[in-house]
Amino acid sequence: MTDARLSSAMASLAGRTGAPVDVALILGSGLGGLADAVEVETVIPYGEIDGLPVATAPGHAGQLVIGRLAGRRVALMQGRLHLYEGLAPSDIALAVRILHGLGARTLVVTNAAGALDPEMVAGEIMLIEDHLNLTGANPLVGPNDPAIGLRFPDMSRAYDPVLRELARAEAVEAGIALRTGIYAGLTGPSFETPAERRFLQASGAQAVGMSTVIEVIAAVHCGFRVLAFSAITNEATGGPDQVEDTIETVLAHAETGGKVLAVLLARLLPRL
Repeated sequence: MTDARLSSAMASLAGRTGAPVDVALILGSGLGGLADAVEVETVIPYGEIDGLPVATAPGHAGQLVIGRLAGRRVALMQGRLHLYEGLAPSDIALAVRILHGLGARTLVVTNAAGALDPEMVAGEIMLIEDHLNLTGANPLVGPNDPAIGLRFPDMSRAYDPVLRELARAEAVEAGIALRTGIYAGLTGPSFETPAERRFLQASGAQAVGMSTVIEVIAAVHCGFRVLAFSAITNEATGGPDQVEDTIETVLAHAETGGKVLAVLLARLLPRL
């Protein structure tokens, strides 16, 4: 069996993307500015890729950007797809498989996340070590295409340990305070209740967001080495002093974190 949907998407890109790319990146809410440093060769709106839904979330441009960044040829999803947009997990997996089809074997995922850890503050960056998939969804449900990956992929090293160590070392050399922790992925789009946030803390997570876990499962399935970062955008401790969350605040703090992440990625990309 072959994935007809993936084949159709890649056919719609034929002749438009050039040589294979070295590294793929998925940019989260408010982090699309990371694409500004790319020496752009091609920009393809999602609507021009057969079968790929159009991104509707605030702060997501919804376009595939191909070019050079820090000396590497990259493909960036400038804006991602979310379950809360009414999309299926297979829609989100399709975006990841397209990046793999462009030749990349390393995937860098970024997101905006709330801090469950009270020591984290907005504007900081967290290196994701592991995740909790609490969306109730999995992109691998249904028939498996063995040409893409195993029926039962192992997730014990979903976030590549070697790449994580490299990121930590580069952050130290650059003087960047890099937090580390577990990311809890929920469906959204509502922000979590205080009780939910306390539950997530008790579950061992340090940050919470509405993306990433579906993409990472799909990425591991098709053979990507994954490195992922959260830009901390709001306090989500669930305490009595919890302030009201707004998307405007989230996007503003994500932009701040994105500037720090851009410095780190400029150092990392030549070594990926």
